[in-house]
Amino acid sequence: MVRLNKIYTKTGDDGTTALVSGPRRLKYDLRVEAYGTIDEANSAIGVARLHMQGMPVLDRMLTLIQNDLFDLGADLATPDDGKPPAHEPLRIVESQVSRIENDIDELNADLQPLRSFVLPGGHSAAAHLHLARTIARRAERLMVELARTDGEVVSDAALKYVNRVSDFLFVAARHANDRGHADVLWVPGKNR
Repeated sequence: MVRLNKIYTKTGDDGTTALVSGPRRLKYDLRVEAYGTIDEANSAIGVARLHMQGMPVLDRMLTLIQNDLFDLGADLATPDDGKPPAHEPLRIVESQVSRIENDIDELNADLQPLRSFVLPGGHSAAAHLHLARTIARRAERLMVELARTDGEVVSDAALKYVNRVSDFLFVAARHANDRGHADVLWVPGKNR
């Protein structure tokens, strides 16, 4: 269990931060950037949830995702160095990927078919969900870069999960926009 008695420790004053497994990394390290961006996406989801009056199913699904994103942050902050760990690290697992896929399918089943790309907007919840989606995509790009870096490991389940999060947030934004009926659609070349 996590216990935070003191918020400031001064250990990061030198520009480093500790990973869960102990080693310190620079605060601009790619791994730190990745889990920091996951935290940013999680915060954006929290703001979106403030606009979800009358959307209890969507709010429940997002609550689960927010908890999973903390799991993902813990996963990323505990690199797999190939050595036996002192304790079992928290990792994203396939059942979390499956659950979010089921939630996407549930929401998508009632959506108006797409006729064009969707512009971020419409209902305030939808606009905030689109913002969270773009942050999740940035986190995914960082995680893919990290996974392709020599000596770094990111699990397949973690990569799949973050990809599904942004897919979920797109579908959720459409759901918040009156199941797609209030989507703001891109009209190519409209303002030429």
